Order: sequence, then structure tokens, then C-alpha cells
Amino acid sequence: MQVAEVFESIQGEGPWAGTQSLFIRTSGCNLRCSFCDTPYTSWKPEGTAWNLDQLLRRVSESNAPDVVLTGGEPLLVPELPALAISCRSLGKRVTVETAGTVHADELQCDLLAISPKLANSTPHKSHWSQRHESARFRPEIVQQLIARNPFILKFVIDEPDDVDEVLLWLAEVPAIPRSTVWLMPQARTRAQLHQKTDWVREIARQHNFNFSTRLHVEIYDDRRGI
Repeated sequence: MQVAEVFESIQGEGPWAGTQSLFIRTSGCNLRCSFCDTPYTSWKPEGTAWNLDQLLRRVSESNAPDVVLTGGEPLLVPELPALAISCRSLGKRVTVETAGTVHADELQCDLLAISPKLANSTPHKSHWSQRHESARFRPEIVQQLIARNPFILKFVIDEPDDVDEVLLWLAEVPAIPRSTVWLMPQARTRAQLHQKTDWVREIARQHNFNFSTRLHVEIYDDRRGI
């Protein structure tokens, strides 16, 4: 599988923010978000070939209790379910981060962190605009994914009106409880995060959603590999 990077850091988002984690970031994505903070996995994909044994050796050497399988879009990787299962067998708590547009029948993890893409993610003036827009909204795949694993939904908020689209999205899958929904600011830098944190937190409170900061951005700004 093509892997963009493997590194240890803290989980920056969601309920396990602050937990020391080993990140395995695959390369390749079926979307092209305008605000993508890992363009080296999507717009200009790069990476090195790793096999399952090599990755598991790295996992076994890590003292981090958590493993985060992320991307790009990790569910595009056929070996991803086997990697997740093997990491759990090594005693690791496994999070899989996905946009929720690719189904994986055999996936088993401790937390499926799904980040459905809103209209604010669609790139403009790009040959990818139509392709991204037609692929980003797949509530039927999200329903299939959450039927098998504990999950959260993380929505990236760029403008206050984005919450209206979140509500419309959730109306498509009414069985999803609000306790599993997290709003987080669209921010690639510490300055952007500080500009948006207060009002995104207030919108989340008003709608009984959870608020997630982006702790890695807050601590490390826009540095890669941390």
C-alpha cells in the first residue's frame, strides 16, 4: 500500500483528543477538498510502498496506545481492514478516519471517525469541481459503515450558515444521535483556528452538538508529520 507518512503525535480531534497516537497516513483520495490540509495525499499524492508486515512491525515498536489510520481516504486501500484488525490484536485502540464515501465490508475498529464533506469543501475553478461535488455526499454508505462500528461524525465548519447544511445532512440519516456529531473549525493554521473557535463552539452548543478543536493545529500550527 502507498503510505504518505508514519509518525507519532497526539490525536487532535474528537473524543480522544490529546491521546498519544501512531498515525499511518495512506496516500490517495477520491475527493479533492478545497481546504485539504494533506494535499500530498490528494492533489499531489506522494508516498512509499509498505507491506502489512512492515507496518505491523512499526506498530509493535510504538508505545502509543492508539493507532490512527487516516489519509487521504484510507478505505480505498484494500489491505486497510486487515491492518486495522491486526493493530487491535496487538492491543492498540484503532481509529479509522474517513470521508464516508467508500464502503468496506470487513472493517473493524474502535472508532470510525467519519468526516462528511459539505459544499464548502468543493473546489472552484478546477476540473475536479464536478467530480468532487458528485462524490462527496453518500449518506447510504455512511449508514452501511456505522452499522458495524462505533462512530462519530465530524463536520468541518467554515461559515456560520454551514450548520444549516449539517442539519439537512442529518435529516437524511435520522437514526444518527446528536451525541455522535462534532463540529470543528475549518482551519489549517493556528491563526485561522483562533478566529473561528468561539463562534463554532457556540453554534455547536445551540444545536446540542459536540465541539472539537483541532489540538494539533493549536499546538503545532501547520507543520507536517506531527
